[in-house]
Amino acid sequence: MYNLLTVKDLKTWFPIKSGIIQRTKRYVKAVDGVSFDVQRGETFGLVGESGSGKTTTGRSILRLIEPTSGDVIFDSVNVTKAGRSELLKLRPRMQIIFQDPYASLDPRQTVNSMLNEVMRVHGIVDTRAEAHGRARELLGVVGLSEEHLYRFPHEFSGGQRQRIAIARVLAVNPEFIVLDEPTSFLDVSVQAQILNLLKDLQTKLDLTYLFITHNLAVVHHMSDRVGVMYLGILVEVADKNEIYDNPRHPYTFHLMAAIPVPDPEIQKKEILLPGDVPSPVNIPSGCRFHPRCPYMTEKCVREVPPLFERTRGHLTACHYEIDFQKGERLYEIDYGSPAVKG
Repeated sequence: MYNLLTVKDLKTWFPIKSGIIQRTKRYVKAVDGVSFDVQRGETFGLVGESGSGKTTTGRSILRLIEPTSGDVIFDSVNVTKAGRSELLKLRPRMQIIFQDPYASLDPRQTVNSMLNEVMRVHGIVDTRAEAHGRARELLGVVGLSEEHLYRFPHEFSGGQRQRIAIARVLAVNPEFIVLDEPTSFLDVSVQAQILNLLKDLQTKLDLTYLFITHNLAVVHHMSDRVGVMYLGILVEVADKNEIYDNPRHPYTFHLMAAIPVPDPEIQKKEILLPGDVPSPVNIPSGCRFHPRCPYMTEKCVREVPPLFERTRGHLTACHYEIDFQKGERLYEIDYGSPAVKG
């Protein structure tokens, strides 16, 4: 496999203006130097608390929000530097499924009209008959029938609306899809159906996903690799099993410790993080997590830890190796030496 998507030092800052002439005084640093790769055919999960920059990252990759700086390389094309005509050619190949199925569909259009419009704009079909046949086929793929073609969005449940949104995305034959918390508005039973549908479609159509969520159980079910975001940056990246079984960043460990356990016989020690997520306008010095970290030192306040590969494929932005079971720092990381390849 090769990298279908490469994100390099992506930054998306929103200016805060004040005064009569609206000068920019400060910035909301929603995404502040994010780098990762997504291989063709895999699902890369992006997790973190609300406000960590996950959604802004996904939309910046597609240029639905213009990034401030950095590079997004999609199949050898630099999306951030693409002109209008080149970007229009990329649009069918890079799609997004939004979080809210009640807001992402046009209430004035029937399902047939939505699907036809998408196919017509991108030149997928030549005739009305071909468009109708393709629309009928797409609904079948997502578990709906032909009779749903002439209904309006208000006539569907939330799960059905999300299936229609998936069909609309598939209409342009994409290769890469950003899934922006696609099940957070749905009932639990419906969530499972949609997630299984997305996994089946990925296998059948050779799709590549960027899966954005705050639900750790869902990201473990869906993803191959996971990136953990905190306050606009990645603090840990690893294979999903590695990051769940062996978290190496204190923030990741506390996220994993907060996952509910369904077995009532298992007693989990309650582990709470002190304080709240700092504002992306006033980012702490050094390690951004240090105001809430029980293992912080003066070095954490002074120096920014790089996202460093500790073992093969496992990157962590922390100055120390920590034994979370004993609750103690083991040793300081030497960034000058090669990472230990496990």
